[in-house]
Amino acid sequence: MPATQSDLQTARILKDRVLKLTPLIDFRLFGSRARGDADEFSDMDIFMEFETVDRELKSNVKNTAWEMTLETGIVVTTLLFSRYEVEDSPLRSSPIIRVILEEGIPV
Repeated sequence: MPATQSDLQTARILKDRVLKLTPLIDFRLFGSRARGDADEFSDMDIFMEFETVDRELKSNVKNTAWEMTLETGIVVTTLLFSRYEVEDSPLRSSPIIRVILEEGIPV
């Protein structure tokens, strides 16, 4: 069973909030909630790709994800990557990046 409408809606709200901070290149729901095999204790895994990532952006996104956690009761976990990391660095061949790009649900 794929992601629930509720999970997709939560991800869309988070994406909208992040877009108010900075432009996004990619935003995907991945992990158990994307696969549809989450249980009541599963976190929500979100992949975000930006042109660049700095300490301030990480802090702002972390705070925004925490707000979503408080509002929904679902722990929102974020992975932030720069375009360089996804496209040109050794990370591009990382198993986690490969799985996210193959199985993650674009939001």
